[in-house]
Amino acid sequence: MNRRAYSRLRRLAGMLLPALALVTAFVSTFLGNCSAAAQSQDTENEIVANLAGGRVIVHVTKDNVIVFGAIDNPVEAGSVPPRVADLDSTHVGVLLGASEWRLPADPKPIRLDRDFQRIGRRDPRNAPDPNGAEPDLETLGVGFLETLRPLTAQLHHKIDIGSDEPLFEIVIIGFAPNHYGPEVWTVEYRIQQEQVGVRAEYWQTRILRPRFTQLYPPEKHAPRTIVEARYPSNAKAPTVMEMIQGNDPRVAQLRNGEARFGKVLEVVDRGQAQKAVSIDAQDFMRALLPLIAGKANFMLGKMDEERGLDWIVPPEEPVDKTKKDDKDRPPDAPSLRKKPQR
Repeated sequence: MNRRAYSRLRRLAGMLLPALALVTAFVSTFLGNCSAAAQSQDTENEIVANLAGGRVIVHVTKDNVIVFGAIDNPVEAGSVPPRVADLDSTHVGVLLGASEWRLPADPKPIRLDRDFQRIGRRDPRNAPDPNGAEPDLETLGVGFLETLRPLTAQLHHKIDIGSDEPLFEIVIIGFAPNHYGPEVWTVEYRIQQEQVGVRAEYWQTRILRPRFTQLYPPEKHAPRTIVEARYPSNAKAPTVMEMIQGNDPRVAQLRNGEARFGKVLEVVDRGQAQKAVSIDAQDFMRALLPLIAGKANFMLGKMDEERGLDWIVPPEEPVDKTKKDDKDRPPDAPSLRKKPQR
């Protein structure tokens, strides 16, 4: 190649390189915008979880009658109330947190009190659950877990929730098999999120295995009191036990109003709540809940091992019944439950 041709080629390359850089930048920006638009569209069409906030109060009384109430305490505008799911023949669950899910394209919500997945009972001969849950409760917990997996997987924005705060929680109330008596558990479902993609707004969400905590019965020789669970857990109002022990004016009003309420409060304050006469404890709770709730909605029920659930103040929505029972649980199946000390 002669010198003249070489010089001409260099001039041509100098003209083309800026144009090529401009095209490369355009293509890169275009692809980035397409990716961002796709992720933005995914976020706009993302599933939405409606949170149920409130408190659940449980008093196990004489003759193993369980009196329980739930008070609605909305977390945000449009929140759903705490709902009760009929879990099996001897347990109900009060659902808190992300108990209802909505897709923009589907007007019918997914309600976990009605749509949770029921799965077969775990073989008790297999290894126990590492969380220390009973086989029947573990089965219930995994059923909700499998329902939550595909729902939480569709959450792609950052969830403003503490690492130890549950997204969803169930307060299980009922009777353990083999005559172990009344029991109350909380089952908490937490999430983990990881940032993925080219934009900071896109996250991958994974639901973790549930954490089981037994609220009742307590450890041996521990006082037996009225137990309570809340969502979110940082609610500032005093618990019922704090109200009783602090002689809250609302409690004092009831104590002074009826002698039988004074007897209920006396045994509860002594750490012998299980000795309270059930009808008196029931009436006391019926009188106390409106004073706590104010204008908020509340429900009140009682459970008997033989007769099951009976509503005193029913929820606004009916509770779907199930016919599950524990007949297939072997009588010699091991139990981790704390046996009641009488």
